[in-house]
Amino acid sequence: MLTHSITLYLATVLIWGSTFFAIKFQLGDVPEMWSIAYRFGLAALLLWFWCLWRKLPLSFNRRQHGWMALQGLFLFCLNYLLIYLATSDLTSGLIAVVFSSIVLMNILNGALFFGRPVETKTLLGALLGILGIAFVFWPELAGLEGNGSAFWGLLLSIAGTYIASLGNILSSKNQQQDLPVVQTNVFGMAYGAGMMALLALTQGIMPVFTTSVSFSLSLLYLSLFGSVLAFGAYLTLVGRIGPAKAAYTMVLFPIVALGISTWFENYHWSWSALVGVCIVALGNLIILLPAAKLKRLFRL
Repeated sequence: MLTHSITLYLATVLIWGSTFFAIKFQLGDVPEMWSIAYRFGLAALLLWFWCLWRKLPLSFNRRQHGWMALQGLFLFCLNYLLIYLATSDLTSGLIAVVFSSIVLMNILNGALFFGRPVETKTLLGALLGILGIAFVFWPELAGLEGNGSAFWGLLLSIAGTYIASLGNILSSKNQQQDLPVVQTNVFGMAYGAGMMALLALTQGIMPVFTTSVSFSLSLLYLSLFGSVLAFGAYLTLVGRIGPAKAAYTMVLFPIVALGISTWFENYHWSWSALVGVCIVALGNLIILLPAAKLKRLFRL
């Protein structure tokens, strides 16, 4: 059980960390709304074929479809739209800092909606993780000027992060109602893609697609790995260890993104980045290890 949870944890961190680089190839020629709709539409289709091959049940009642559609709206639609829109005013590094606050949001929302007690070590680990990410991206944080567009971008990214947290809570509730993760993702992603496409059309944004190799390959990667596999691993983790602890992956994957950027984008590590990585590692240790093991470790 523990080994499987660690595998799910690492898979989520490594895959989502790599999507930062892949998303760059999705922006430009295709409007953001349609990029998101294509990504989750294709992901839903791939998952649907998987369900057919595994002969997984795909029959659900109207009420269950309503909950799956709500999860799709919050987890595969609105949150991505707001984050994508924020990228026009903020750097991806700063958005990663903001998005890491989903750890605290999940803790607070878990207490608010489910009455879950807030573990001291979980809260401490989450705060350390966010502090570490702030150190990593300190040059970008220091460069944030108090202008209107930057402030608007900051509000958008905070709102997108909170909506994603509500999507985490909805996923946890759906699993408590015995809705299977894979099938819920099939319909949730399909509903999310459909709602995003409908929103684009109501805004007068017509569908655009490019057959360039970079766009097509990144779309396939984001759909199969970034959506099907990573969301499956992450939401299973939410059901196993709760949204508060599972959300700590959101603090770690920007570090993976930095590693990829070091190799492919000539990212230069600063002292603040090195300190930040150490703080994140400490927070990760605190949040994952049982309290008894932590006490023994810090006594050594």
